[in-house]
Amino acid sequence: MRKFVITAWILLSSTLLMAGGNAKSTLPAVMDIPAQACKTDRVYLEEDVELMWQDQAYTDAEDGAYNREGSSSKAGNWKHAENYCRRLDYMGYADWRLPTSDELQHVHRKYGQVFTYFRGRDFWSSTPAAKGRHFVVYPVDAYRFSHQTRRSNFIRCVRCLNKGDTETGPAPIK
Repeated sequence: MRKFVITAWILLSSTLLMAGGNAKSTLPAVMDIPAQACKTDRVYLEEDVELMWQDQAYTDAEDGAYNREGSSSKAGNWKHAENYCRRLDYMGYADWRLPTSDELQHVHRKYGQVFTYFRGRDFWSSTPAAKGRHFVVYPVDAYRFSHQTRRSNFIRCVRCLNKGDTETGPAPIK
């Protein structure tokens, strides 16, 4: 009987120690996350050529689609890219399009990185290269070369700036 009592006492004591027998019952307050830490949708205004560029965070699914030659939102084959921009409703505007290779080269020749969200991989353009091929632009050096349209590349849409357009949306109609 004595062995049983000692064994039970040891098991009970060790259970209380492992379970945190005297731990506080309240949890510490959760720290606030500052608003600037969150990814926000943006546009880049290229006022010298009157263009507005989509500047939106890329997702893991889009990175995966690029790497696996698939299509998902801002990554995919050329037809997907064309349809994505044509159907895009972003920051209050619905007149987005796939940029030309000249427009892509121009924006990527600017000093520094003008986009908050970028990828160092090829981006589709609307400029045809040859049958079954369109030009892509590599943003690191703004070099243009042709890709087969079935390949997956990243997508960044553009639209023409109109008088009164802002980074937060169209000017109110009076």
